[in-house]
Amino acid sequence: MATPTDVDDPGRPDPDPGTGGVDDGRPISSGGSTPARRSADPRPPFADWVRRHRWCIDALVVYLVIRAIGILTLARFADLRDTTLGKALTVWDGQWMLAIATHGYDGVPASLTDARGIHTSDTAFAFFPGYPYLVGLLAKLPGVTPFGAALTLNLVLGCIAAVGAARLGMACARLMSSHSPIGPAPERATGLFLVVLFAATPMSIVLNMAYTEAMFCALATWALIGILEKRWLLAGVMAGLCGFCRPTAAVIIGVVVLASIVFLWTGRHSSAVTGTDRARAAAAIVLSPLGYLTYLGVVWAHTGSPTGWFRIQTEGWDTEFDWGVAAFNFVNEQLVNSAEVAPTATSWIVLSTLVMLAVAVWARLPWPVLLFGSLLVAQIVLSSGLMMSRPRLLLPAFVLLIPLAMALARARPVVAGLVIVPIVVGSSWFGAHMLTVFPHAM
Repeated sequence: MATPTDVDDPGRPDPDPGTGGVDDGRPISSGGSTPARRSADPRPPFADWVRRHRWCIDALVVYLVIRAIGILTLARFADLRDTTLGKALTVWDGQWMLAIATHGYDGVPASLTDARGIHTSDTAFAFFPGYPYLVGLLAKLPGVTPFGAALTLNLVLGCIAAVGAARLGMACARLMSSHSPIGPAPERATGLFLVVLFAATPMSIVLNMAYTEAMFCALATWALIGILEKRWLLAGVMAGLCGFCRPTAAVIIGVVVLASIVFLWTGRHSSAVTGTDRARAAAAIVLSPLGYLTYLGVVWAHTGSPTGWFRIQTEGWDTEFDWGVAAFNFVNEQLVNSAEVAPTATSWIVLSTLVMLAVAVWARLPWPVLLFGSLLVAQIVLSSGLMMSRPRLLLPAFVLLIPLAMALARARPVVAGLVIVPIVVGSSWFGAHMLTVFPHAM
């Protein structure tokens, strides 16, 4: 099993590639000159680059392998269910995304309706523009269709999210090593196991669909990395872009703003905090809400109401804050009376997420990460709407699995494998079942 020194700390400067630095970022002491050490280093520059970025390469390989298993499973289900892989990857909201990418908000076909079966000139504005507009932009390239652009974009965004998950897991393992009840865990192994869990969440198939989850996870994860590494411009820009992606961006925006304020307050008398640091943290506060507020302003101009987006969402999809009444009734009803796999599994996923949240609190997950996961879960579980979409909407809460990733990193490989293999197999089956067998929107 890898140890914390198996890879460079991504939050620390890389060692001088000419000094023969070891993996923990410290140069090897030598009485010789720098040129002498360079000439003595037998590794070619590319091999040194690979060594220093091995954690990133491993994260990409792990993510792509697990997602390939999910896609192959879906392809088999699609064949058995007399549909196609392409149709399965663009069902439900995917049709909205491709329509907006192709025709814009005003040209969406009337055949696309809200949950009530109604289509108005306002309906399409329930969907945020970041992902479909980017798909539309890529589709303008020669030979690229909106379908190809959507799936290619999510492949790239999923890889970016996977690298971010590895880096976030490593950073949290480092920060939690001295105070978490779990105890210290190998950083690189923690990061890789978090990538595994991210790629194998129950509805991880959506990362390869024409949906916004891959974009949201990529942006939110790197915003959290920006907070933990005190790279405030990174955090602010990622949160700002996230605001164009989907309404749950309000969660990461709030976390970035609060973390920036805490940094400015606690460092107001510290000589270690420079004026540049303060300016960047202040910039993060300004940048974070820009995307979200901009789109709400666009819908305001379209509908004539400052709450126009919220009205569209509530009227079209019955989504509003109800303190968890709808979720409680759904879980109670399905666990007692349902004979269907999908709603029963969805109920257990909701309950399992609450258990994950409790474990994350107990494990003392870094507060920005814990706050993001907690607010995301609260926003989804305490709201009404389509309950079958909960496994998908809860996907970005994978950050709450960091304690499990740390525990797996400390476990023997055989034990870790006995946990991971059923998770990957179960995720692949569940995603394929939801897209080809279960008949309703998810």
